[in-house]
Parts: sequence; structure tokens; C-alpha cells
Amino acid sequence: MSTASQPLIHLDGVSKVFYTEEVETHALSSIHLEIEAGEYIAIAGPSGGGKTTLLSILGLLDSPTGGTYLLNGRPVSGLSASERAQIRNREIGFIFQAFNLIGDLTVYENVELPLTYRGMSAAERKQRVQEALERVGMSHRTNHYPSQLSGGQQQRVAVARAIAGKPLILLADEPTGNLDSTNGEAVMELLRELHREGATICMVTHDPRYAQHADRSVHLFDGKVVLDERSPVAAELERHGFEVA
Repeated sequence: MSTASQPLIHLDGVSKVFYTEEVETHALSSIHLEIEAGEYIAIAGPSGGGKTTLLSILGLLDSPTGGTYLLNGRPVSGLSASERAQIRNREIGFIFQAFNLIGDLTVYENVELPLTYRGMSAAERKQRVQEALERVGMSHRTNHYPSQLSGGQQQRVAVARAIAGKPLILLADEPTGNLDSTNGEAVMELLRELHREGATICMVTHDPRYAQHADRSVHLFDGKVVLDERSPVAAELERHGFEVA
């Protein structure tokens, strides 16, 4: 885990430019961002502002055009494709708007799949999967398939898949985007519970109601950070001497 002097994530001057034959698109421009272990960050802003691009870089799904990215104190530039894949599998948990469950695998198999790439014993995989499904309230659905589940249930399974590997950080890309308000609030409460238990979460959202639940909100506009603020609750706790990650 990261030390007190070293943030879990450190971005210094990170930029991302997409090139076509006729135009350059500057998706991110000189992003400076630090995320401490145990912190809950919301990345907010309008569509096209660079939120998902930033999350893709944080999750090693894409590489910046310029700048420095340190993950747990290690530079990620120069990593091979296999090294990046290994870090994604072991240290980063992904929660997607579209759930990204595999339709012909059961709930149990969907949660277990990332663990099979770790050389983990079957007994340990079983324990991890059962614990994760119990944590999200889906242990009674282990033999069901995604098509037999509601959207809210599918997202709970996706959360279980993300936390079963016990990652350093959870990256959530619009995790409530395909859910109604009731299921969306239930998933947000689940993320809040995980954070209270020590999880580090970085969530992209366009919904200011959900951004308010985070410790910090980082607002992007045209690929730039235009605001980085503590939540009112976190700020009030700190004012009274409570330590907030």
C-alpha cells in the first residue's frame, strides 16, 4: 500500500491528444491530480470534458501523450502490455456503466474469472467469490446468468467482481448510468459502505447528487481541471479535527 508521504495515484502534467489525419483533439491538458489511499474521489463535468479518458489512463487502459503517472509510487510509462495487464488484474478494480458481464457465464463464474489469471488455488478463489457476493447481497444468485438479473443486480455482481481481487483502487465509470434512481442509490450506498471500510474509489459521474457523496470532487471542462474541492461533509469533519483520507 502507499505510504503516508506517497499518494496512491500521482499525475503531473498529464495530457492526452488524439490524432486523426485532419485534426488534433486535446482530450486532457496538463492534469495534476493526487489520490490518497482510502480517499473517495468523484470526477465530474459535462460530456466530452475528458472524464472517461482520464479514468482510462488511471486504469492503464490507455496511455497519456505527455506527463507523468505514478501508481503506488511506480511510474507506469515504459511498462509492457503484459505488465500493464497484470497490474490491472491485481491492483485495479473496474466498475462499468454497462456492467460488462459475460452472458454465458453464471454470476459465480463472472466474479471468479479475473481471479483465474492469478494462479490462485480453487479454494482461495471460492472463498474470495463467496465473500464478494455476500458483501454485495448477491450470494443467493450464484448460479443465475446475467439475463436473469435486473440492472441493479447486474451492477452488484460487477461490484463483486471488482472487489473480489482486493484491488488498491476501484475505478467506477458512471456506475449508475444504466440504472433507475432506486437501484442507482442502492449501488451508491454500496460504494459508500466499501469506502467506509477503507476502499479507495475514483468514480466518474455526471450526476451532482452522487458526486456529493465523495470526499472530493474534481471537475473537468475541456480536458482541464477547473475545480478540485472537498465535499461539505468532509470539510466540516476536518474543521472539527477529524482526519479524512
